[in-house]
Amino acid sequence: MEEDKTKEIITEETQLEEKPESYAKSGKRSKKHEEETKAEEERQARAAEHKAAVAAGEKPKGAAPKTRPVSERKGKKYREAYKKVEQGKAYSLKEAIALAQETSITSFPATVEVHARLGVDPRHADQNIRSTVVLPNGTGKKIRVAVFAPLDLAKAAKAAGADIAEDDEFLRRLEKNEIDFDVLIATPQFMPKLGKFARFLGPKGLMPNPKAGTVTTDVEKAVKEAKAGKVEYRVDSEAIVHIGIGKTDFTPEKLEENANVFFDSLKSQKPATIKGQYIKSVYLTTTMGPSILLENIYN
Repeated sequence: MEEDKTKEIITEETQLEEKPESYAKSGKRSKKHEEETKAEEERQARAAEHKAAVAAGEKPKGAAPKTRPVSERKGKKYREAYKKVEQGKAYSLKEAIALAQETSITSFPATVEVHARLGVDPRHADQNIRSTVVLPNGTGKKIRVAVFAPLDLAKAAKAAGADIAEDDEFLRRLEKNEIDFDVLIATPQFMPKLGKFARFLGPKGLMPNPKAGTVTTDVEKAVKEAKAGKVEYRVDSEAIVHIGIGKTDFTPEKLEENANVFFDSLKSQKPATIKGQYIKSVYLTTTMGPSILLENIYN
């Protein structure tokens, strides 16, 4: 009898061991969570092994080869242009412009860009740099201007050079997600009608804004400024300002004049709360071309 009972207990234990574990559909008891936990434990074990090997002065197992610099991973034309720029050297504005035009590798007139790293914190409202500047020689790009205003102002805007100057018809085009303009100017009284398109226009940088001078009653002046080369610039989340100051087929004198006007504007936006260096570094580059460090003479 005792032997029979012992056999029954052993049989029950064997069945329990062989019975597959049941999982919950989600949560900590799910199969997915178990697999993720196991994978994380393995990752941590590999990281600890790697750390111990480095501490012991040994070469870690499976160490990845060093990644090649970006300059070596670019195309042949870029690598040849990159060699003409002396790394670590700060060039004067005049030298940098000449070098940028020389190292442009595109078959079309490339945009000459300025990238300025600022010593600001964009999360603070008073350090969130945003402004506009009228480049005396334009940007080299044909600017299409749209005006959303009452009929009388729309006619005046059209006479001033606006490409689109309509009211209800303009809204119908927006409803179809049609955008065939680079700058949108609106009067304050018409701004509420654009409210429902804010999510569509905002991410594209096309929503009219009083700070940018695109919400105004003087639409004629706004149109003329936009056509003449008025551009908006603002600091991004990495505290960098990006702006195009012309094309490579501009004369060096025109590019230098545009750059100096921009730098003067940028200096004027220095927040009163900044005690350290405002402009940390400035680079000049062209579309697809190498970056050129400028002398930091703009503080």
